[in-house]
Amino acid sequence: MSNPEKSGGTKVAGCLVIALILLVMMGALAALAWYMNREEVPRQTILEVDIEQALVEYVPEDPIASLLMEDQMRLRDFTEALQAAAEDDSVVALVARVAPVGMGMANIDEMRDAILAFRESGKPAIAYSDTFGEVLPANGSYYLASAFDEVYIQPSGDVGLTGIGLQSPFIAGTLEKIGVKAEWSTRHEYKTAGNMFMNQEYTEPEREALEALVDSIFERMVSTIAQAREIPTDRLLTLIDNGPILGPTAEAEGLVDGLLYRDEVYDRVRELAGAGDGDDSSDGDDAALLYLSKYWGRTDSPYAKGDHTIGVVYAIGTVQRGDSDYDPFGGSYTMGSDSVSAALRAAIDDDDVEAIILRVDSPGGSYVASDSIWREVERAQAEGKPVIASMGNLAASGGYFVSMGADKIVAHPSTITGSIGVLGGKFATRDLWNKMGITFDSVRRGDHADMWSGVDGFDESEWAKLNEWLDRVYEDFTTKAATGRDLPLAELQEVAKGRVWSGIDAKDRRLVDELGGYATAIRLAREAAAIDADASVRLKDFPRHQEPFEALFGEGPDNSQEAVMRAILGLSVDYLRPLAQMAHRAGLIEPRGTLEMRPLEATAP
Repeated sequence: MSNPEKSGGTKVAGCLVIALILLVMMGALAALAWYMNREEVPRQTILEVDIEQALVEYVPEDPIASLLMEDQMRLRDFTEALQAAAEDDSVVALVARVAPVGMGMANIDEMRDAILAFRESGKPAIAYSDTFGEVLPANGSYYLASAFDEVYIQPSGDVGLTGIGLQSPFIAGTLEKIGVKAEWSTRHEYKTAGNMFMNQEYTEPEREALEALVDSIFERMVSTIAQAREIPTDRLLTLIDNGPILGPTAEAEGLVDGLLYRDEVYDRVRELAGAGDGDDSSDGDDAALLYLSKYWGRTDSPYAKGDHTIGVVYAIGTVQRGDSDYDPFGGSYTMGSDSVSAALRAAIDDDDVEAIILRVDSPGGSYVASDSIWREVERAQAEGKPVIASMGNLAASGGYFVSMGADKIVAHPSTITGSIGVLGGKFATRDLWNKMGITFDSVRRGDHADMWSGVDGFDESEWAKLNEWLDRVYEDFTTKAATGRDLPLAELQEVAKGRVWSGIDAKDRRLVDELGGYATAIRLAREAAAIDADASVRLKDFPRHQEPFEALFGEGPDNSQEAVMRAILGLSVDYLRPLAQMAHRAGLIEPRGTLEMRPLEATAP
């Protein structure tokens, strides 16, 4: 006699298998159609790029993130695409719309370096915008635009070059009014992330550090713009003090090359493209326009193939124990110690990998999680694989902790780095609850059972325990930093104390080795692995991106039931993509992936 439940379950399983087979077949046909219809780059191509949204460091291995961030180029893609375009005879010019973007100065430096490298090919690069800040500052956008051969705004536009300032909120007064007490302790006086809860203005050490940080970034920005636009530095400083600068004044002072509308800018680009390399056969009027992102889909990365392999591991976001994560709605990343450590182990175990680039952009986070990642960097070196840390906008606190053991550290001039220190504490809220008529009582076993309760503050013995922990963490942090940087401990501790530095100042204090971005990190990785400068190199990301079909039918531990379900979800997302794109165009979905410059670290260490 048959079992109805078993029979019904078999039918359901059979339907799922059939549905899966159909899904796979549809995907295979779609992939074949894409390959057969892959377009070539036109013989005469003017590349377009609309820099209105910040570039992301990387796209997480998450179907939803991949869907929402499909149209966003990674920062590394941007640099490699321009490198490929510089060497591609089909590309005759570059034109970019540079609108205000929420991007950190270090990432802008990365993009400027790529644009300047493209210009070395002799091909013209033109930037334009309707305005650099409509009644708003646009320092970063104009700073980026200054890397191009020529810069234009439309006749109604202005240049919002107004200088750099930092403003911080302090809520100690609010906490006092509502009955909340912040109980925090730090190592040492420059570790200031908790000051907003305990003070009503900057402490003297905090102001000192921020003044130095702003000075360094501002001086770098001014000197770079002055050199690029061939304006005397004193004159540029006067213009900034009188900013925002009206369009006609900006043209007269040489900040822009003219007041042109978009169509006029494109006429100018075609004119330059026609005479760009002195070849009479080149005709800018016949050149095709192609978005940089589409060009990137039709060409190969300069590092797609090679005789030598350099691994790339991303360490992005607030450091935490466990897996890395991404918030698709807030656009924020977390650096999970399990995920990053596993990626480093995979690179270590890969026999082809000769060196590793650890790309870091993080304000810090968990001390224990940071230490777990630091250990894998040490293991890589013990296995004969040098590690080069490449820092983005932020490498502060835990972000510096995971970097400090690398063979070499590379930072941009404006990278906020250091913050070698630790803080810890809690909020005591009993008075707040009392005001609302809410009371608490408790029973406990153990003298410190309530130590981390958010109701009462620390007693004397608990303060002692907290400070004992802070001392231990600070000693470990500074000792490992001194060893990693080959500095006497006393010298390292002088530049530690929780203080943040710009990349330039950090280099002066031997906290980083060189200033630059991906290109510099790749060069140093070559040197560390004894790879000839003219040898071909490929970059291999870890964890390696798995296509859905590979995840479904591959072998090994990754082919688990969970992995299969993720792969099926990924395939489903691919077929839902057109619908999501329609929703995005209609304003129903707004992808966000902005990485902004954050002057203060938010967490410890």
